[in-house]
Amino acid sequence: METGTHFDREHCVRAVQSKDARFDGWFFTAVLTTRIYCRPSCPVVPPKAENMTFYPSAAACQQAGFRACKRCRPDTSPGSPEWNQRADLVARAMRLIADGVVDREGVPGLAARLGYSTRQVERQLLAELGAGPLALARAQRAQTARLLVETTPLPMAEIAFAAGFSSIRTFNDTVREVFALSPSELRARVPQHAADAAGAPGTLVLRLPFRAPLNPDNLFGHLAATAVPGVEEWRDGAYRRTLRLPYGHGIVALTPRPDHIACRLTLSDLRDLTVAISRCRRMLDLDADPVAVDDQLRTDPFLAPLVDKAPGRRVPRTVDEAEFAVRAVLGQQVSTAAARTHAARLVTAHGKPLDDPEGGLTHLFPSPEALAAIDPETLAMPRTRRTTFTTLVRQLADGTLHLGVESDWAEARARLLELPGFGPWTVDVIAMRALGDPDAFLATDLGIRRAAGELGLPATPAALTARAEAWRPWRAYAVQYLWATDSHPINFLPV
Repeated sequence: METGTHFDREHCVRAVQSKDARFDGWFFTAVLTTRIYCRPSCPVVPPKAENMTFYPSAAACQQAGFRACKRCRPDTSPGSPEWNQRADLVARAMRLIADGVVDREGVPGLAARLGYSTRQVERQLLAELGAGPLALARAQRAQTARLLVETTPLPMAEIAFAAGFSSIRTFNDTVREVFALSPSELRARVPQHAADAAGAPGTLVLRLPFRAPLNPDNLFGHLAATAVPGVEEWRDGAYRRTLRLPYGHGIVALTPRPDHIACRLTLSDLRDLTVAISRCRRMLDLDADPVAVDDQLRTDPFLAPLVDKAPGRRVPRTVDEAEFAVRAVLGQQVSTAAARTHAARLVTAHGKPLDDPEGGLTHLFPSPEALAAIDPETLAMPRTRRTTFTTLVRQLADGTLHLGVESDWAEARARLLELPGFGPWTVDVIAMRALGDPDAFLATDLGIRRAAGELGLPATPAALTARAEAWRPWRAYAVQYLWATDSHPINFLPV
């Protein structure tokens, strides 16, 4: 058995026998006698150990001829933390597959984005995950199809193409093979009140799972406190924002609940469902392993009380890496309020307008191409920062600089540091919140240095960086705990 993780068979058996939900998404249990695969926390009586075999992905289970359990719904597990804490070829490929690249561009497009041959990409994915990119994308399409079948009244033909299938026949065959039910039978099992919950056409209501614990305070507090008017807002207990997506645009409302994140998505094109969910999960860091993170940070006696007080902090990230890089430049050496004001002006002048019947969202954030066309003399910022801004958006627009889920973190850092006006703080905040590097560390951040001094940690960047070596590979999470010692609005769930 190969799980593709650091777990061996004995660990996997113990996790299944104890129904430990912490390992959901890390691996899948396939039962040889029933030909069913489950998440480790499946509520049914665990099978005998000799009847268990383990796979690193749902796609590998499906390729081996197992069907998804109807009780534990393994297709609704949180994603593996592996792909958010690594920047190697396999992790970058998995992030791209989750972003729908195989469906839009095929395996050659996936390989081209990664800078490898298709054969090498397929070989490495098969070795670690037991399935190639086509099988992994197929498993994702099946999950999307089930979601649409169960949460919308759409005709099955529309669902088939929205989920990325090339034909209705392939859609029907895949759903039957994976779930042992036809699409119509899946829909018939859903209570009528759940089927009617979505409401308006193009709107879906779903639950985003996560591994407990999750502390929503700094996560939603940060997103709300830094929200750009017109693009983001906090309304009726939910963080809402506009989304630029491959086939159209969307609006999402995300509300923290004790055991999930309630997600309400309105899409102009349902083919964007998979990528919209993937980007929302990344923004909220929902595939993190908080137990592993917190256990590591607790080994420092200065951080332990902060972790024990409010465990499960996540890193607030973004749905658009280029957008965040622009906003990071706008936020250089100014207050949160000033950064929001600068960004709001750009949105009003250069963002694409859209309608939001349910709230106050008015625009998509301007694309790099739109920002690159701005006359620099019209920008209300110091000349040096104006140069930084125009250089960044020009390189983003012409493809000289690319920031995305597939980015190699070390290479992206090096490219950013070459830009005028990009110092360690700007590069590290982009690495942490846009690229998703869990080990990014803002040693020069004033809030971090102030918190370190109050806690008795070294306050100079060099000394603090040396002390933070013990926090690897989770220094971005240490930043969240250090920031939380302040009374800044980013640390509190809005009311």
